[in-house]
Amino acid sequence: MTCYQSPDDLKSIPPLVALAPVEANAFLAFNHAVERKDGLIPPKYRELISLAVALTTQCAYCLDVHTAQAAKAGVTREEIAEAALIAAAVRAGGTLGHALLAQRLFEQHRGEEPG
Repeated sequence: MTCYQSPDDLKSIPPLVALAPVEANAFLAFNHAVERKDGLIPPKYRELISLAVALTTQCAYCLDVHTAQAAKAGVTREEIAEAALIAAAVRAGGTLGHALLAQRLFEQHRGEEPG
């Protein structure tokens, strides 16, 4: 059986960086900047934000990395649960917002006045 996602895939980052070093190094520099420890947002909150984004983008690798870093930063299971439910609610809200846009676009495509 083929496994499409595996923690071992993270070992393939260095060869990927070697294939596109300019772009990869720019990405890695950006990533290091947002993971800094001396920012106004403490590491614990940075990891909760990262987890919430990883949940909404559904990146298993991000979840793996940021769950480990969250544990090191002192995040609790309860905080992860709250962050997950906040992310779910915001994502659902985004769906509703786009539904309003879809309604307006539909009306425009049919030549109707927004109602």
